[in-house]
Amino acid sequence: MKLSLLMYLIPSLIMFGCGVYGFITRKNMIAMLISLELMLNAVDINFAVFNRYLFPAGHEGMFFSLFAIAIAAAETAVAIAIIINVYRVAKKVDINQITKMKF
Repeated sequence: MKLSLLMYLIPSLIMFGCGVYGFITRKNMIAMLISLELMLNAVDINFAVFNRYLFPAGHEGMFFSLFAIAIAAAETAVAIAIIINVYRVAKKVDINQITKMKF
């Protein structure tokens, strides 16, 4: 039984929408980072799904998704290191209250 394309795209759209909402509404840097990762995972699902439906014999979408996951992991490590340094200097991770790192 072959599932419809919408069966994969609707959860991906919901994930992406939740990520955008979380990124816009949250003021905590960790919550914003989690929302960003949620958006990236939704995009990875789209890469894999469109590759499967457009080019069933190829694996380019899968490899691109794996590459994007590896890049997202490296980006998360760097972002967490930055957040830890901001917390050491400012003693908070709320983006509205951080003013010590401006200069």
